Amino acid sequence: MPLVGRDIAAVIGALLVITGARSVIGTIIVPRPVGSWLTRWVDRIVNGVYHVATAPITDHKRRDRILAGQAAAILLVQLIGWLAIFYVGFSLLLWPFVPGGIAEAFNTAGPAVFGPNPALGAAQKTLADLAAITALITLTLQIAYLPTLYSEFNRRETEVALLNARAGVPSWGPELLARTHYALGSGMSTIDTLPDLYQAWERWAADVTESHTTYLPLVRFRSPRPLSSWVTALLAVLDSAALFLALSPQAAPVVPARLCLRSGFLCFREVARAMDIEIPAEPDPSAGISVSYEEFLDAIARMRKVNFPIERDPADAWPDFVGWRVNYEQAAYAVALAVRPAAPPGLPHRPDPPAGGEAPEGTGGEAAEGTGPAASEGAGQALGSVDRHEAIRPARPGRDPGRAEPGDPLRRRVDRERQVGQAAL
Repeated sequence: MPLVGRDIAAVIGALLVITGARSVIGTIIVPRPVGSWLTRWVDRIVNGVYHVATAPITDHKRRDRILAGQAAAILLVQLIGWLAIFYVGFSLLLWPFVPGGIAEAFNTAGPAVFGPNPALGAAQKTLADLAAITALITLTLQIAYLPTLYSEFNRRETEVALLNARAGVPSWGPELLARTHYALGSGMSTIDTLPDLYQAWERWAADVTESHTTYLPLVRFRSPRPLSSWVTALLAVLDSAALFLALSPQAAPVVPARLCLRSGFLCFREVARAMDIEIPAEPDPSAGISVSYEEFLDAIARMRKVNFPIERDPADAWPDFVGWRVNYEQAAYAVALAVRPAAPPGLPHRPDPPAGGEAPEGTGGEAAEGTGPAASEGAGQALGSVDRHEAIRPARPGRDPGRAEPGDPLRRRVDRERQVGQAAL
């Protein structure tokens, strides 16, 4: 090939080497999310392979065993991708300096990246030494990267394992409230420990946000137990806070619960965005939630079995619960769809039948027609805009964050739905 063609190939090779170096530095060294096309493609290819491999498998334990190797596969393919791009890049860089063709350049660069090289001449030796040093640094950083990943993983899973004792496996928000009140049958409620729990999970969610967006493979590190997952654990804590605020607003630890809800929502949103999943900056209250009113009653029935102090009628509390959950459900389910925990997130039905009653009109198993406005004017906006760094507060100054003002159409609509719900109950 003419010398000009070799020079153009060398420029392309230099760009490949720079791209690989930026990917390695951004992924392993820089303490913030720094994406690159290389790591994104590795993630997509590995995830696609595992999705195809596990799609026909219906047994959740078997599927979980296969998916347990997904994070390790991403790390290995990522390393192979870095070494491959350096190999191709340095081969193209060497091409103008070797007497033979492109094959000779690859023969020279191959041993340079993976071991001793037969380079001759100052230019060849310099590039070959750079290739060897680059490969060595990449391998060293990847090896040093693993202890950091497993340290973050262990710190995350410690809190998840502790929650399993409180909230069951898979974790369930109503179960967390019921067991905390029941206190292992001691006869002494331990609800007063919930503020500390919500504060701990507020910090946990902030820690996971920082670590899992910086070291994205952590998202796919699965819990040791098949039915346990960091996604369902955080969702259970958020659901418990939403239920407590909606059902018992006087007894609920308002500030710790709201801060936990906000921190958990930000965690799901930032992790989803780091995974290139589009999440609206402002949740849409009119979209409703996937949890049905019957599942909501099922959750309340579990809490009533241990005489959990419930202050409000379920029909009154339902719009407020919808308003809280609409903030974090979309982001949480998007992450769950990508991670694919063995137990689906949500408020699943337990073996016991739910408490009797029907959903208020328009609030059945679909997005409630009345719950959208209730959420938009009330609790659904109480978390505030995710782009504003301010304290959680009602949507409008002077308004209760779960109510519409007397006389306005929202209030009349919600009151009408509640009357229907109370008549059905």
